Amino acid sequence: MDKKAIKEYAEHLMFKLSDDEIDSIDKDFEVLNAQLDLLNHIDTEGVEEMIFPFDVKTEYLREDKADHILTKEEALYNAPKVKEGHFVVPKVVK
Repeated sequence: MDKKAIKEYAEHLMFKLSDDEIDSIDKDFEVLNAQLDLLNHIDTEGVEEMIFPFDVKTEYLREDKADHILTKEEALYNAPKVKEGHFVVPKVVK
């Protein structure tokens, strides 16, 4: 990633970044890329892939259950702006 790409991404996300901020992000990406490159040098020959990080079933995870369900009217009650039964929020991405 180069500074031009960082600036373009920021503009698409409607961020206004100074040149110093772009330089800082560029340096951060250089460090990140160096760290990721280190991972490419790890010998994983014979290491079994993991789908889940625990070998035993995790009993402490709770089952998702609906506890209290809001009606549409309750959910929209304090919304600053509503249109046709939906929240209205400012556009943040092009």
